Amino acid sequence: MTADTVTPAAAPSAAAPEPAPASSRRPLRRRRTPALTDSERGIVSDFDRRQPRVRRTMRGVHVFLAVTLVAAGLGPLLWLAKAAVTPTQDTLREPFALWPNGIDWENLSTAWNDIHIDQYFFNTIVIAAGAWAFQLLVATTGAYTLSVLRPRYARVLNSLVLATLFIPSVVLLVPLYLTIVDPPLLGRDHSLLNNYLAVWLPMAANAFNILLVKRFFDNLPREVIEAAQTDGAGPFRLFWSIILPMSRPILGVVSVFAIIAAWKDFLWPLLVLPDPAVQPLSVRLPAVQSQTELDVFLAALAIATIIPIAMFLIFQRVFLRSAGLGGAVKG
Repeated sequence: MTADTVTPAAAPSAAAPEPAPASSRRPLRRRRTPALTDSERGIVSDFDRRQPRVRRTMRGVHVFLAVTLVAAGLGPLLWLAKAAVTPTQDTLREPFALWPNGIDWENLSTAWNDIHIDQYFFNTIVIAAGAWAFQLLVATTGAYTLSVLRPRYARVLNSLVLATLFIPSVVLLVPLYLTIVDPPLLGRDHSLLNNYLAVWLPMAANAFNILLVKRFFDNLPREVIEAAQTDGAGPFRLFWSIILPMSRPILGVVSVFAIIAAWKDFLWPLLVLPDPAVQPLSVRLPAVQSQTELDVFLAALAIATIIPIAMFLIFQRVFLRSAGLGGAVKG
């Protein structure tokens, strides 16, 4: 072989590689839809929902349930509002007719002035406001002690509070009444009968509210509490400046429970408030029923329902948001 002979090098070919045959191509994988959780599954599958017949049937069922719930919830209230301005004879003859002989607006003024609904209405507001204040005070301080301060005897105290839920309220009726008649520290000459404290104090000792607020306090971020304690915040400052501002949702729930319970309570105010001048609407309305015309009495009942309805309309967002008792801090 001569020196001029050149052996061709095994250089890579500059030509483009031939495409792989179709049989060797990897098939494309379809994306798998994530599995539905138990809360996302339903009786009707997604495929069935696309069927026109199934879709029309479900829409009809939803409309029927919505109309039924509205009629069952608002029907009695709307009928009461109608009957409050309807004469007695029309209510008895045609209870579901819309004012066959006109509207009688005098029923409302008669119920307000002659039955003294204004006085009993004011008494009810005073009782509800006091019960709300005392229940919030006891529930927040008790839950703060059990959840945040956590003394050594916290478990024992928590068990005792929980045990009171298993005692029927009827069993405590006589001991509570005897305590009101003869207070341990005041003596017989200072009975709490016909005193609003006789209603406020027993309602304040509500174990359910204490445990409800305690559960909310348990979910508060401990980092914020520990940081406040590190900065020198004492128990009162920690409670007033840190815990309460973060607990507005649960305070709204307890407030609604307290006011509604005080507004509709009948037996206990009847026992400890025998004087008609200090009795609430829940006690006075059944007492005057036999002495009052039906249309005027229904007007008085309509006036008595104003505050609960107004409270629901005002606090419905707070109540519904707080029903789950979630954490106080987002993120």
